[in-house]
Amino acid sequence: MRVLLTGAAGFVGSHLCDRLLAEGCEILGVDNFLTGRRENIAHLEDHLRFRVLERDVTVPLDVREPLDWVLHFASPASPPKYLAHPIETLLVNSEGTHHLLELARHHGAQFLLASTSEVYGDPMVHPQVESYWGHVNPVGPRSVYDESKRYAEAITTSYGRSGLSVRIIRIFNTYGPRMDPDDGRVVSNFIAQALSDRPLTVYGDGSQTRSLQYVDDLVEGIIRLMDVEWSAPVNLGNPEELTVRELASLVIELTGSASVITSEPLPDDDPRRRKPDITLATRLLGWKPRVLVRQGLARTIGHYRERLSQVGCP
Repeated sequence: MRVLLTGAAGFVGSHLCDRLLAEGCEILGVDNFLTGRRENIAHLEDHLRFRVLERDVTVPLDVREPLDWVLHFASPASPPKYLAHPIETLLVNSEGTHHLLELARHHGAQFLLASTSEVYGDPMVHPQVESYWGHVNPVGPRSVYDESKRYAEAITTSYGRSGLSVRIIRIFNTYGPRMDPDDGRVVSNFIAQALSDRPLTVYGDGSQTRSLQYVDDLVEGIIRLMDVEWSAPVNLGNPEELTVRELASLVIELTGSASVITSEPLPDDDPRRRKPDITLATRLLGWKPRVLVRQGLARTIGHYRERLSQVGCP
């Protein structure tokens, strides 16, 4: 099976490359390296079934060889990254999605969109089920990501209604090895701060909740959805909920850090609660997260320690 995967050098994209290659696929990985990291795919440089193409998907791709799948994972995904690149984020999820849908249609390929739990905004329904329309500020600072992903879902659904085989996944907070230490999301922030004994920054009073899934669980859900004809969105996330302050304490415990917890004001439009309803994924795919948060965090901390030692950091 020949797969075109955008965002191949990203955190999730690189793990998906590993899994698809293990399944015997041939991959054309596309990334413009705006937020993707070359080191995430360095181990694949000599793989006979992997090729990387440095391109911006907001410009149509000229791909001559046959394709079975187009998987669209290209986009800045953390608040600091998409706030630093607002126009690029809007374009990759709008024009980029359109171009890739056309590419899939031209090749008779199937298409999968990596959407996000951010389409629910600061939700008024808890836990969030796929039928919930969301509570999003269309002109707030986070809208460059939230609204562009909502648009990406809309255009993907429209192509699906016109006959293209499409899938849409809504990814909830995901963590694991290869997260950028400067990513700006809660898990990477806390681990990087704890390993250097710096204060762990909690925004607000820390009572806001997150539901964290390990990247291997997410990839398993993606692979299973590719084998099912289902064009509507599917939540992929861990329904185990914990507060941000609880997470900070757990990271300090697992790292053995001397860090303390400090507080800063809550950013604009930061969601107070985020928890997926995964009833659909369980019924449709027989899927649920397997990796416990404590277990996944220990693996991720081990990866960060190894990376810091390689670059000579204490």
